[in-house]
Amino acid sequence: MFSIERKDLGPNFLFGTATAAYQIEGGQGDGRGPSIWDTFSATPGNVKNADNGSIACDHYNRWPGDLDLIRDGGFDAYRFSLSWPRLIPEGTGAVNQQGVDFYDRLIDGMLERGLKPYATLYHWDLPSALQDKGGWMNRDIAGWFADYAALVGSKFGDRLAATATINEPWCVAFLSHFLGVHAPGYRDVRAAAHAMHHVLLAHGNAIDALRGQGVKNLGIVLNLEKSEPASESAEDQVAFDYGDALFNRWYLDGVFKAKYPELLTTALAQYLPADYEKDMEIVSRPLDWLGINYYTRGLYKSDPTRPIFPYTQVKGTEEKNDLGWEIYPNGLTDLLVRVSREYTKLPIYITETGMSETDDTRRVKFYDDHLRAVANAQAQGADVRGFFAWSLLDNYEWAEGYTSRFGIVHVDYQTQIRTPKGTYRAFQGMLHNTR
Repeated sequence: MFSIERKDLGPNFLFGTATAAYQIEGGQGDGRGPSIWDTFSATPGNVKNADNGSIACDHYNRWPGDLDLIRDGGFDAYRFSLSWPRLIPEGTGAVNQQGVDFYDRLIDGMLERGLKPYATLYHWDLPSALQDKGGWMNRDIAGWFADYAALVGSKFGDRLAATATINEPWCVAFLSHFLGVHAPGYRDVRAAAHAMHHVLLAHGNAIDALRGQGVKNLGIVLNLEKSEPASESAEDQVAFDYGDALFNRWYLDGVFKAKYPELLTTALAQYLPADYEKDMEIVSRPLDWLGINYYTRGLYKSDPTRPIFPYTQVKGTEEKNDLGWEIYPNGLTDLLVRVSREYTKLPIYITETGMSETDDTRRVKFYDDHLRAVANAQAQGADVRGFFAWSLLDNYEWAEGYTSRFGIVHVDYQTQIRTPKGTYRAFQGMLHNTR
């Protein structure tokens, strides 16, 4: 069980759990179009065991029981994502009514169970037809995404407690277009520079489109880390500056300061879209809340042999999860205080944190420590209003396939039987009958 209690985080603190469409839904026979993750996972070598999300957790058919688990766990809210290719199979144009009907059922099911729907428009499943046109490298995606956002707003907006535009733009842009780890798997600096800007331009356009439909309580979800230099040397300090700028400041500065870090605009000058500066008013549209996903810290060591970004990342000395990610709860406190002091006084929600692990006693401690880290940040003035556990279910964990288990509920992928883990019971013990 947890040592922290709900009251330690404030009387109105929101607790939820989170998932993403491609990782759990399956249900690809209802008119849904293909996404970049369908083709990326079909390409040998991209995903462990050549796993894909065609069935995943079969949430498309099993959603009532999954929502029952969230309700019975005592959670207040469910953070889910909508599938762009399920709603608009080609990314633009004709709407798939069966997809609309599915999300109608899902959202109404949340409301019937007293759960607040926290929607995310984009959690990485870009329609393949749009990738054929350049995807996030094409400036036109800002308009395509705005049209999709307007559809979501018109169909579901009046029932959503909160709506986020993009989940983890660093992953959408840098991880997927520079490091090549996620779909579409590019390793190209020009592709990354264009995607880094266009993802935030699309976000701003979507905010305008949602507000045009009367949708309230809008935000974005940034994945942030506690960046640190590997040593006190001047060279490692420079390496840290680059790492922090790429992972944190590009997105925070863009959204909240209407500018990008000069360190990066200089390094990327020949690769960035022409006249990107003219878009910054759109990039920095006012928001109602900020979502932060936090998992670990980044340690940066100088590496002058690397072009453009002269650093390499090194492993820290703290305990690791089974993906090798360092467990560093104090970094969450530091990060929350930094964001609240340097960037925004908006309400902040921890929209994801969690641990890939088969030993659930370690996962219970992970959550207990990170909830304590949130309380410590609140004590230093950070306005943190909620916490979403990643993830409700063991699921398709992108390039890790089904080998990585973040769920607070175990999924047997052969039978699709759900079995609550000790972590689920710890949350249930803390939250039950206190809503």
